[in-house]
Amino acid sequence: MRTHRQHARGHEIGGVISSSDDDPVVMPITGELDLHTFSPRDIPSLVPEWLEACLDAGLRDVVIVTGKGTGAQRARVLQILAKCALVARTREDGNWGRVYVTLR
Repeated sequence: MRTHRQHARGHEIGGVISSSDDDPVVMPITGELDLHTFSPRDIPSLVPEWLEACLDAGLRDVVIVTGKGTGAQRARVLQILAKCALVARTREDGNWGRVYVTLR
């Protein structure tokens, strides 16, 4: 079983995640991903790899925190999720800045 995956921008998924090119920050895969700590340019590659790490960890129901804001980040995440074969369904929680995802 994989415990770490190399993220496209050099970050590791599955135990160590970093939002910058500085030292990595250790974060366990808990089923919740808060995008506030990541650069928007990393989101398209980060989300699918995080979802795969969640599956590897046995998590099928996960949450992505996009933030309240203007909704641009939420729309971007929903586009990414719509193209991801790992996703069975998504549900938004209105204006609370969360997207609930059920994985296949």
